Amino acid sequence: MPAHTENEIVIAAPLDLVWDVTNDLEHWPELFSEYAAIEILADEGNTTTFRLTMHPDDNGKVWSWVSERTVNRASHTVVARRVETGPFDFMDIRWEYTEVVDGTRMRWTQDFAMKPDAPVDDDWMADNINRNSVVQMGLIRDKIEQRDRERRPEPSRR
Repeated sequence: MPAHTENEIVIAAPLDLVWDVTNDLEHWPELFSEYAAIEILADEGNTTTFRLTMHPDDNGKVWSWVSERTVNRASHTVVARRVETGPFDFMDIRWEYTEVVDGTRMRWTQDFAMKPDAPVDDDWMADNINRNSVVQMGLIRDKIEQRDRERRPEPSRR
């Protein structure tokens, strides 16, 4: 039975900045702690096909896969899917950005199923995604909030 996860965080920064930073795929290895490299394979309109490579896991295995991501700036949404699914039967991801009083809410929704011969089951992967999303979202929030502080002019002292 497919699994579903939802994670969100509020980033104290304008939506345009959050959108720009999190959709700058070439800089994802600097934004996410889990990604070692990204290779853009195709860029057609609002859809980008790319290969992500992770840092080695605890057993020294390096995971890599191809994904496709379509951005819709007007609706502040992104839909993505794994093209090379690896241990997943399928993996679909939706990013949503919403302006809120304190900044921007960024929400990730993932729907997936593991293959029967995968090394882990749906429940294990859902727990792993939920734990890791909290970590990655926190890193992203901190980096974007720092960037927002740095781009603002310093208050004048009289």
